[in-house]
Amino acid sequence: MGFYELRELSIPTIPWKEYFPGVELSDEFLWTIRSAVNHGDDLNLPRLVGKTAGEATTFADNLYKQLYKKGMVVYYPYFVAQKSGTLNIHLDKIIIEAVKDDLWNLVTDQKLDVSLTITKDNDITSSYGEKNFFNTEEISQLIQYAQKISRIYRDEIIDGNSILLEWSFALSCNKNKQPTGKPYLVFYEVRTIK
Repeated sequence: MGFYELRELSIPTIPWKEYFPGVELSDEFLWTIRSAVNHGDDLNLPRLVGKTAGEATTFADNLYKQLYKKGMVVYYPYFVAQKSGTLNIHLDKIIIEAVKDDLWNLVTDQKLDVSLTITKDNDITSSYGEKNFFNTEEISQLIQYAQKISRIYRDEIIDGNSILLEWSFALSCNKNKQPTGKPYLVFYEVRTIK
């Protein structure tokens, strides 16, 4: 299950908790409910994003019944993505693709605001799109975590695979979906690409 794997990597990830009937969700926040299965494909599973505590609880209770002993239901406070993308780590390079706002814009709508190819020496060898999309700190953070992941998944990468992470620079938000606080980096998917 990717949720556990992300947590074990010690990289910034969503502050998820496992849902069980009876969990009380605060009315102070909007909530996201997601699911994972014990075996099989984790893609396109039911989810509820940015809903009230009441809506989220009803959805989570029903999903829990559907997945009982076949998977798990997780919940976490809703956040707003400011920039999102993928980080694809190869043996000799890192490819960063990104869009404004939600990752959905990249993976589903196939929009692309910027694409960067970075060598293992941290040199940008190719660039497409909006040159000033990232600030220096954002690029630095993405490269830092790409290097960490490349060490952890060294054997898979040496075997010719790449490691793909999905990420966002996100903002917490209130129950009216208004962003609050400062942007922070969060990873929410990691998988090996053969």
